[in-house]
Amino acid sequence: MYEPIRTKSVHTMAGTTPSDFPHRSREEELDIQLAGHLAALLAVTDEIRALAPSADLDAATERLAEQVARLRGGSAPVRSTVATAIHEPGVVALHQRAHALAGRALVVAASRADTAAAILAAERMDAHASAADPRELAPH
Repeated sequence: MYEPIRTKSVHTMAGTTPSDFPHRSREEELDIQLAGHLAALLAVTDEIRALAPSADLDAATERLAEQVARLRGGSAPVRSTVATAIHEPGVVALHQRAHALAGRALVVAASRADTAAAILAAERMDAHASAADPRELAPH
């Protein structure tokens, strides 16, 4: 009824076997994702620090940089000393972006059972949530 396929698939590259390609484990992929989310959170936190410096943000950026370096095998993340946005978004918008990034980092940290990164991400979510709340920013 049907003839068997007698030629190689068009999706197979000539002269290669699947074992020729480097493959990462699930843990390595999660490490890369988590490092990326934390590095993005670090960049946004640096932007917030440039607009509204605080000791809490200074400590947070140091902890974030340590976690990124740990996940990247000791390679320190690139840091910016100035806000690089062409149009400076409001501090509230930056806190909202940081909150979302911390949430993504928390999900990945939880899935790879990285307690230190999960705790840091949860703390940053709380800090950015309260900072992004307009009721917290209004004078009492």
